[in-house]
Amino acid sequence: MAERIVVIGGDAGGMAAISQIRKRKSDAEIVVFEKGHWTSYSACGIPYVVAGQVAGIERLVARTPEQFRELGVDVRMRHEVTAIDLAGGHVEVRDTEGNTTLEMGFDQLLVATGGRPMRPPIPGIELGFVHGVQTLDDAADLLAHAEAGRCRRVVVVGGGYIGLEMAEAFVERGVATTLVDSNEQPMKTLDTDMGALIADALRHHGVELRLCTKVRGFSDGAVVTDAERLEADLVVLGIGVGPNSQLAREAGLRLGARDAIAVDRRQHTSAAGVWSAGDCAETFHLVTRQPTYVALGTVANKGGRVAGINIGGGDAVFPGVVGTAISKICATEVARTGLTEAEAREAGLAHVARTIESTTNAGYMPNAKPMSVKMVAERGSGRLLGAQIVGGSGAAKRIDTVAVALHAGLDVQQVVDLDLAYAPPFSGVWDPVLIAARELVKLI
Repeated sequence: MAERIVVIGGDAGGMAAISQIRKRKSDAEIVVFEKGHWTSYSACGIPYVVAGQVAGIERLVARTPEQFRELGVDVRMRHEVTAIDLAGGHVEVRDTEGNTTLEMGFDQLLVATGGRPMRPPIPGIELGFVHGVQTLDDAADLLAHAEAGRCRRVVVVGGGYIGLEMAEAFVERGVATTLVDSNEQPMKTLDTDMGALIADALRHHGVELRLCTKVRGFSDGAVVTDAERLEADLVVLGIGVGPNSQLAREAGLRLGARDAIAVDRRQHTSAAGVWSAGDCAETFHLVTRQPTYVALGTVANKGGRVAGINIGGGDAVFPGVVGTAISKICATEVARTGLTEAEAREAGLAHVARTIESTTNAGYMPNAKPMSVKMVAERGSGRLLGAQIVGGSGAAKRIDTVAVALHAGLDVQQVVDLDLAYAPPFSGVWDPVLIAARELVKLI
């Protein structure tokens, strides 16, 4: 009898594993249960659909259920796994369209249930005009609401990546947009001084900001804060994402960082024959050397690939991440990697930091844009800990240089010595990353 491999979840973490499994086990029975309407899609592209820059949700789909079925994969859409029986080796599944239930055994199981938007217990948060944005189903509901209701006023709650990108998207649609955040500055994954640059960019683009402001509740047509009542036709939750790990918890799988499913470097969980990858699973931080939780498509795809190789009988390891992320907020690019000052402090690392101002290319070039680079290093040893970049077009991808340096374990002086390319259309003779490192050496 053929081995049966069950995958819970049809997006990045789960579907990245499929081709790897099939390459190694051509005769295995692979069954995927997905509770939504789409498989293998880019949720990161949702704000650009909302803004009208991408022509429709379907453009975000990398591979359809039919394409997976052509590989001999039994993909069952609108099927929600409601329980995992580890001892019995089976899952319980509800067909949400047929309103029936079934039980299916497995030899190996991949839990790829993804993440879920944080929905704090605020009165009225379940009202129909309040939307999370995590899946394409969420995006479809949000767009339907925006278009059917002739949306004129939007309030975005939360200043993380998705919140800021959604605020920009609605401004691009010509909608009056207000962003509410309880923090001093938006984007708390940056240090406060760098977040202030993002706040300036949002204001310049026409987004109204309400910082250091808490949401107390939602009522029909309004968001009630501790300072005022904001009228709204639609509310977008950009508070953040947490692991969708409740199913794993109830099954008895061990949870780790931020209650994500605990996995080893091979994506194996605490139970034999059970694996996990994607936004529901933890990963390993190469700078702190501790388990961490990072909800990014890059991490989900890499973790899924490693899980698939191992489920298929291979031997692969996911070494970990350094927390690299990038975005564009209006005309301003923003990126980070490694640790911020605040994160270094939280990790108990003695550190120094320096921020420099430079330009995206040689200052005398007509298209030179301002950019700020903040770099953090360990005091004494000079070990590079991280960097943040905010600036004009061409600024943010420089973060990849720092990410590579972190993976290689370079110290700041070694970063100064890197032989980076130079030509006036791309940078000054000293790239801004090198300038930041050079200035930081002086403090160590």
